[in-house]
Amino acid sequence: MKKIIVAIDGPAASGKSTTAKLLAKKLGYVYLDTGAMYRACALQALREGIELSNTTAIINMMSNLDLSIAFTDSDNAVYLSGKDVSMEIRTPQISSLASAISSIPEVRYKMVALQRKLSENKGVVLDGRDIGTVVFPEAEAKFFMVATLSERAIRRHLELKAKGLEVPLDIVLKELEQRDSADASRAMAPLKPADDSIEIDTSCLSIEEQVSVLYDFVMDILKETNCLSEQYCHPEQSCHSGLEPESNKLDSCLRRNDK
Repeated sequence: MKKIIVAIDGPAASGKSTTAKLLAKKLGYVYLDTGAMYRACALQALREGIELSNTTAIINMMSNLDLSIAFTDSDNAVYLSGKDVSMEIRTPQISSLASAISSIPEVRYKMVALQRKLSENKGVVLDGRDIGTVVFPEAEAKFFMVATLSERAIRRHLELKAKGLEVPLDIVLKELEQRDSADASRAMAPLKPADDSIEIDTSCLSIEEQVSVLYDFVMDILKETNCLSEQYCHPEQSCHSGLEPESNKLDSCLRRNDK
């Protein structure tokens, strides 16, 4: 069966990364965490003491950046100069810096090129903020995941706590608010759903339900994509399976963005 690219965009803590990892595993695809790349860039700038307003220094840093990604069964291992920094890039400080550094054109150009190279054979699930609009506007499956700010703050708070980081909930909420504003207002590749994406409100969905909904849509798209193969579609039958969420609960959390 022909493989495709699955693009999942959305704000921080909307559930996209966890869902993308599990969806990739269920599909037998590779998972690529694009946000981790920008976090790694932010960490390198922090290590070198570079102010993000110093564009010249950032450009020089990017020209010498030794960033690599290793695929594991369920996640990505991120390396800077051969050292695993997968945990170091997950702090609130790096989260804030990542949004700022990702708005610098030279940083984004290099990261987008790397993302495209790592995904050139398809069979990849990517999550980020501009996957369906900039990195892979031609992706066969595009989703935009959202959730209420309060729900996202609780999720991020628990995530940080599980990693041993005690950050007050009100601080987490404020940081998410600031990140949302920065992501949506940046001049280059702002956070927004692709016109042909499927929007999913995860506020009312468990992780299992999120994965199930996306998996059904992806399988439907795969059936259409492989329509010319007699192995998957009889000449007298429609290739569209018409899969729909099984419950009203799931249906209420979905919205198509295609006009």
